Amino acid sequence: MKKRVIEFILLTVFAVLFLSGCKKNVGTPEDNPVVEEDEESVEPAKDYLYGYSCADLKDPFYMALKDAIGVQAEQNKGQFIVRDAGNDPVKQNEQLMEMIDKGADVVFLTASDPDAVTPALEALDKADIPVILLETQVKERDLAKAFISSDNYNAGKVCGEDLKEKMPDGGKLVIVEDKADQNLSEGISGFEEKIKNGGFEVVKRVDGAQTDGMTKELNEILSSGTKVEVIMCADDQMAEAVRATVKESGKNDILIYSIGGSPAAKAALLAQEGAMAGIGARSPIIEGKIAVKTADAILDDGSYEEEVLIETFFINKENVEIYGTDGWQ
Repeated sequence: MKKRVIEFILLTVFAVLFLSGCKKNVGTPEDNPVVEEDEESVEPAKDYLYGYSCADLKDPFYMALKDAIGVQAEQNKGQFIVRDAGNDPVKQNEQLMEMIDKGADVVFLTASDPDAVTPALEALDKADIPVILLETQVKERDLAKAFISSDNYNAGKVCGEDLKEKMPDGGKLVIVEDKADQNLSEGISGFEEKIKNGGFEVVKRVDGAQTDGMTKELNEILSSGTKVEVIMCADDQMAEAVRATVKESGKNDILIYSIGGSPAAKAALLAQEGAMAGIGARSPIIEGKIAVKTADAILDDGSYEEEVLIETFFINKENVEIYGTDGWQ
């Protein structure tokens, strides 16, 4: 009798354990709170030392890109060192050598000069430190593992598309550019290709590398009686100075385009400041995320894309609120 009682108790215990193990949640998710395991959250910390050598951190785009890389590096529990070359190739080479001395695991590079940076690239290669190019190509491309950039050509192209819709019969325009900057030149090329054979005439090309010189020349053009209906700017910084100059001239019917997508440029669109017509938008936040993921793949012997072009798109008065004015996209 005792034996049967013991057997019954054991069977009851096993049944309870089995049923509790097979329990299914019923009702709403709120009734059954479950901690979902994020596969990424259980990955071990990378603990890499990431370095970024930038040609010019005065440019808001590169500041945003630098910050995006920093956020990703921090999420990886890694370290991040940044150096600003101030558009000085000699200084940039010295800073890259410093990163070798500091034991960087990977280096992101926006080169100030595609040729002059070669000695530092050779030293990084010898030290077995992979290099990922951001936005600018270099002469010795084989010394870098990957190239990641905005689709700058398309950023200019979408501005041209909008202009053709607004002015189907063409018009007279001024181009504000910086021929020494690779990606800015690509944007202007995309713009010009799109408006080609559309009845547009470039009445003047203005060097926008130096703000003071650019505003002086633009003032002279606007006060000379030359007909100007459109001003295409290679980046948002140039466009900001152009907006101020146009406003001062009182010719607020001039359409202004730029490439970038900075908070200031988007705010001008939202406020319908002057005649800001639209922006060929770039995404430094997305670029920073992709850059760090690419670096991790290289360091972990994983697969990665050797060349990545990040989508660019058009922002105007109608859709600017979607992207906001308090930061980059």
